[in-house]
This record gives sequence, C-alpha cells and structure tokens, in this order.
Amino acid sequence: MARYTGPTTKKARAFGEPIFGYDKAYEKRKYPPGQHGAMKKRKQRTDYALELLEKQKAKYTYGVLEKQFRNLFEKAAAKSGVTGEILLQLLESRLDNVVYRMG
Repeated sequence: MARYTGPTTKKARAFGEPIFGYDKAYEKRKYPPGQHGAMKKRKQRTDYALELLEKQKAKYTYGVLEKQFRNLFEKAAAKSGVTGEILLQLLESRLDNVVYRMG
C-alpha cells in the first residue's frame, strides 16, 4: 500500500499543525517552510484554499493517497447522514489506522 514517505516535519510546518504527532523539529521552527517562511506577512487564504488544506491534512494524517481518499469520499457521500463525519468514520476504521492506534 502506498503512502507519503517524504519529510513529515516540512508538511506539518506547511499546514501549521503537528499532524504527524509530536516532533522536536516542528517545535523548534513553527513558521512555514521555504525561503519566505519565516516572514510573518501572509496573504489571506480563499475558501477553496482552506478546503484544500483540510483535505490534504486528512490525507496525510491517515496515510491515504488521492485515489483511495476519493473512493472513501464517494462511499461516504452515498450513505445517508453528514458526509464529513461518515468519511472520518471510514478513515478511522481502516485496518492500518486501527493497528496504529492500538500501538
């Protein structure tokens, strides 16, 4: 099963939250990565940008790639109820996530 294997601290700094758990390197530098990351001035994000960031956070947190995430979203949309909550329930009930939570 494929998952993101790149620098996790860099992704966490880009999102502004420790999405992969506690990390000493993240605590050291809480500003975004890149050449202009330490500058405090940032443009206001659009609604689309905020939605995209939330989707990417969920994908990286649960170790799911785009196609798997899309299939889970379609299953969640087909069920009756709040789609977002059902999607998170499906992500939480995946076997790799359950094993990770159990230690």
